[in-house]
Amino acid sequence: MSTEDMSTDGMSIEDTSTDVAPQDPPRPVRVLLAEDQVLIRDSFKLLIDATPGLAVVGEAGTGAEAVLLARRHRPDVVLMDVRMPDMDGIEATRRICADPVSAGARVLILTTFDLDEYVYASLQAGASGFLLKSAAATELLAAIRIVASGEALLAPTVTRRLITEFLQGPRPAPAVRDLGDVTQREREVLALVGRGMSNSEIAEHLHLTVGTVKTHIGRLLAKLQARDRAQLVIAAYEGGLVAGQDGRR
Repeated sequence: MSTEDMSTDGMSIEDTSTDVAPQDPPRPVRVLLAEDQVLIRDSFKLLIDATPGLAVVGEAGTGAEAVLLARRHRPDVVLMDVRMPDMDGIEATRRICADPVSAGARVLILTTFDLDEYVYASLQAGASGFLLKSAAATELLAAIRIVASGEALLAPTVTRRLITEFLQGPRPAPAVRDLGDVTQREREVLALVGRGMSNSEIAEHLHLTVGTVKTHIGRLLAKLQARDRAQLVIAAYEGGLVAGQDGRR
């Protein structure tokens, strides 16, 4: 073989060539914005559209419009404000999650610390997570990706505050959840999810591997027909597995 047929590292040019066609880039995470304040909505749109892997597919200024656009565009994530005209974000979330056409969308609720009364109702409606309106841009983008991946965005501190508030406050008793064929070990895992523990914390508490905890959570999601971890928090609460600081369930 002549020197012209060799590359500088001794490999033939023919060996280094490839006929593999370039792969298409992965489909971006499709986001629907539901926010009645135009300035905030425009800011979110500019940020999301400028981020590789994310794209805004629709903008809604009311809850009713969010429901309509969720059916039309079938987004991966709906960034949902709570307080909107026409229909609030909680009712809009409930309708989006209950509709077979738009049920694949994950709803990320925009909230503030002084709106804790909405958190439980949002979870019941099918929300997958919560984000403060004051969050940094990096936090917003990370939250969208987390929720789009199927994970819940429910910080342990928010979960614990939520459970304590609703078990101790003068609120109506939650619906009673029949846990059916959930095993004793799965109940233990579910109770710790309801207390806001992460998989690693649950594993350490129950002396299990993280992989085993993930298996239990997967089975709980299937048995309880829960969309994600956020819905397991509700199941733990309604199933009587989580006690407040005063011991009440």
